[in-house]
Amino acid sequence: MSALLPHPFLSTALFLMWLLLNAPPTPGNVLLALLVGLTVPAVMRALRPRPVRVRRPGLALRLLGTVLYDMLRSNIDVARIILGLHRGERRTGFVSIPLEMRTPFGLSLLSIILTATPGTLWVQYDSHTGRLLMHLLDDTDSEGWVRRVKDRYERPLMEIFS
Repeated sequence: MSALLPHPFLSTALFLMWLLLNAPPTPGNVLLALLVGLTVPAVMRALRPRPVRVRRPGLALRLLGTVLYDMLRSNIDVARIILGLHRGERRTGFVSIPLEMRTPFGLSLLSIILTATPGTLWVQYDSHTGRLLMHLLDDTDSEGWVRRVKDRYERPLMEIFS
């Protein structure tokens, strides 16, 4: 049974999501939902992701609070820029950040944090040098952004997942 359904919860979720997004359920949609529900988890099994161990769950909750606060603050800052309420010179730009973190899961979470925060975008990561290229909507303090990413996000992620 595990050969046919290696991840039964994922199969069920994909099947139901397919039907939900392609309502009403016709025989063709049900067949496609079944096909997606069976093939995607089989492909996922071939990827064989390593298990992730959270070493400091309290720090993970604190990081979540930090990220939510930063996202709220960035939403306000971006809204001020769009509405023309921003004082001073505004210029977009790129900043290169040297990262110490090498764990794939930690880097994935960092990319989600930076891309989900309004005004910032994870552009490129060079795994050989460990440098992240990030785009900023308001690049007034590049060094401040380097410290912010390293202190507020990278260090806690390294403690949580290393």
